Amino acid sequence: MKPGVTHRTYSRRWILGAGAAALTAPGLTACGGGGAGGSDGGELTTYVYGDDAVKVQRSAVKRFNKSADAKVKLEEVPGSDYVAKLRTAMGSPSGPDIFFNWGGGSIRPFQEAGRLTDLTDAVRADPKLKNGFLPSVMKAGELEGRNYGIPMRGMQPVILFYNKSVFDKHSLTPPETWDDLQQIIDTVRGKGITPFALGGVDVWTELMWLEYLVDRIGGEKVFARIQNDEGARWEDPAVLKAAEQVKDLIDGGAFGKNFSSVGYDSGGAPALFAQGKAAMHLMGSWEYPTQLGKHPEFAEKDLGWAVFPTVTGGTGDPRNVVGNPTNYWSVHANVGNKDAAIAFLTEMASDRYAKALIANGDVPATAGAEKLLDSSPSPEFSKFQYKLVQDAPSFTLSWDQALPSDLSAPMLTEINKLFVGQSSPRQFVSAMQGLK
Repeated sequence: MKPGVTHRTYSRRWILGAGAAALTAPGLTACGGGGAGGSDGGELTTYVYGDDAVKVQRSAVKRFNKSADAKVKLEEVPGSDYVAKLRTAMGSPSGPDIFFNWGGGSIRPFQEAGRLTDLTDAVRADPKLKNGFLPSVMKAGELEGRNYGIPMRGMQPVILFYNKSVFDKHSLTPPETWDDLQQIIDTVRGKGITPFALGGVDVWTELMWLEYLVDRIGGEKVFARIQNDEGARWEDPAVLKAAEQVKDLIDGGAFGKNFSSVGYDSGGAPALFAQGKAAMHLMGSWEYPTQLGKHPEFAEKDLGWAVFPTVTGGTGDPRNVVGNPTNYWSVHANVGNKDAAIAFLTEMASDRYAKALIANGDVPATAGAEKLLDSSPSPEFSKFQYKLVQDAPSFTLSWDQALPSDLSAPMLTEINKLFVGQSSPRQFVSAMQGLK
């Protein structure tokens, strides 16, 4: 096991992603003004998710406080309490000056309630902020083209992983197109190998397939319209086409016969993949540390990775990625000292902050971080992951985290019904159209 990554398992998906939907739940109570954090401008109250990775933010605060007149007070909120505490605080006159969040749609209720500082002018005025982060990650923190979040943790794109031993044995190469993928499916099935590991017990693993297929077929704007509740939404032809291709995969045995009884969180799907019983695995970048922790020999010798293939006739940019862009800092509209808050956020664009993230096993979203990745616990994989996001015109946040919880929960139910054969692609689309 390599240092710095052994503690990082699939649970990082939850850490980076879970709670985003919960933040979008209704109930943010309108209230009057008042200084955020109850501060007089000399101290900036900052909420952060209190997990193992918080040591990186803790160090950043110490560095900032040594040289700044205003001081940042970091309040580490346990993960199980974070969403509830933040929502309560943001609904009161004494919300935090700065707070950790999941970006994009997760902070929309705060923006609509007038609780967020529009950071656009500050970003445009400071080259460190304007040019300091990968564009696709920065964009994922926007609302209506305006900046409301500054990236502050590592990124987690969804990647097509493959078993190099299986591929080499059967003279296969990573697929570049959907036709390539179909040929690989046919080949490995003929050898008695399940083409894809899929932990169907955890429905979010099934979601990834639709996220990528809709993007490849119709482009990132299809889901953007769904998220923003504008124009053609689930009725977009790309959604039906993606559901049909998922159905074809299922009917063709791409996931085997028992995927709905295989778990990811329990380690079932990673084990099938590592043992060569499945040839490929579509999963977030946390698959690498997960395999390194559970099946280290496989991770170090036979774990391969590739971009999701193009789909014939699709109009989506094949460089687009889906997953968890990162987490963000946002600033309360009533921040006690806006200039000091912006100065603190600028620290997130520094090389020293990026190095601290790398030492923690993360791949930072800062521009130019590639040169620092030789010190990563897994440089080859980290550089692939970084370039994947660096080249991506769009990085779509996982749907179940980008949508309000009253939509994401029934959406996952309908996706699972499609995968287990309880609904057809057209029934799936119809059900999704019915979600309000």
